[in-house]
Amino acid sequence: MAAEFELPHGVIFQQAYLVDDLRASIEEWDRLFGAGPFVITEHHRTDTFDYRGTDHEADVSYAFGYLGDMMIQFIVQHDDTPSIYRDMFAPGEVGFHHIGLLVHDVQGEIRRFNQAGYETACTLWGGDYVAYMDCRSDMGCYVELHGDAPII
Repeated sequence: MAAEFELPHGVIFQQAYLVDDLRASIEEWDRLFGAGPFVITEHHRTDTFDYRGTDHEADVSYAFGYLGDMMIQFIVQHDDTPSIYRDMFAPGEVGFHHIGLLVHDVQGEIRRFNQAGYETACTLWGGDYVAYMDCRSDMGCYVELHGDAPII
């Protein structure tokens, strides 16, 4: 990790995985861990979107559920549009993608991550402001900074 940089403490609320089949992943996590129920959002679109300076939003579907207090997110990318998912995984590859942190001041945390050397890879607005910080060099994954608005 960048020298003297600390993640905000006690706010990890989500684990996210790129998968090739939402329903099969849901069934497997239910069988293995008793996770769920899950809500599926097919071909999700946001109000505003920026991936590394472009507005090219990939075609993705999500499933959200819980395992205890931890939100589990499954993601399927349906196309080859450059994205935070394609940054890590080629078409057909799957795996752990990011942790999600609930933070009170998303912009302040973005600045703090940037000052520590972590690039802002993607931002979006879809009911609340979200930023994906590229922490792969130190953590092997992205970190999603998510506002702690009541919608969550």
